[in-house]
Amino acid sequence: KQREALLRRQADSTAAQRKYPMTRAKKITLLIAAVALLTLSVSAALVWLTPAQVAEQMDDPLLSAAFAGDSAVPVNESQTVGDYTVTLSGLVSGEDLSRCPAEYNGELISDRTYAVFTLSRTDGQPLENLPENLSYSPLVSGYHVSAVNSWTLGAACQSFVESGAAYYLYDTRNLEMFADHTVYFAVYKGGVPSPAQFPMADDGTISLAPDITGALFTLPLDPARPHSAAAAAFAAGPGPGFIAS
Repeated sequence: KQREALLRRQADSTAAQRKYPMTRAKKITLLIAAVALLTLSVSAALVWLTPAQVAEQMDDPLLSAAFAGDSAVPVNESQTVGDYTVTLSGLVSGEDLSRCPAEYNGELISDRTYAVFTLSRTDGQPLENLPENLSYSPLVSGYHVSAVNSWTLGAACQSFVESGAAYYLYDTRNLEMFADHTVYFAVYKGGVPSPAQFPMADDGTISLAPDITGALFTLPLDPARPHSAAAAAFAAGPGPGFIAS
């Protein structure tokens, strides 16, 4: 009986030893797969175009140089909007950073803010067409959302799809005039911003309504660079204007 017990223990030990290499091999395989997936994800991010390259693609070498310069502000923040991931890549503000196309007169464009953002599918599938029904707009704390937005600021947006991602070059009146307030950039499903979409708190801060599909970025503007006279002139214009300080 002792011999049988000894043989049984040896058999159990041998079986256990055979299992461990298999389990370890599986773990190593899973680890390799995870590392490979991470590498692919990082590689995909690395091949995305920079703001300077996006401007170059838009045939705007002057703006491309501005995005590559010291005055450009990198952001690289991502948020989810429905089935998409939106990444705000960076922005640059100032005068004479871009030029009208030659067919329009080729003049320098003064006092604008330019922002580049990228949109991709969150599930990793390549994007083939530009998503529909998406709007993009700056919003400013303390200002009614129907008074300060893409429509009142004379904004424009160009876009294209490349390598499974959509690239957007957005430009608007220089947002630095509001730099002593919180300045947001909204990407959302809907039309002209309304208080129902973007409610304002008593202290002037703006948020995204729970039933609205969208993202609300906070722009990293230098609070020491507000254009007070420009902001005052804008607030004195038509519309609800300034509400809270």
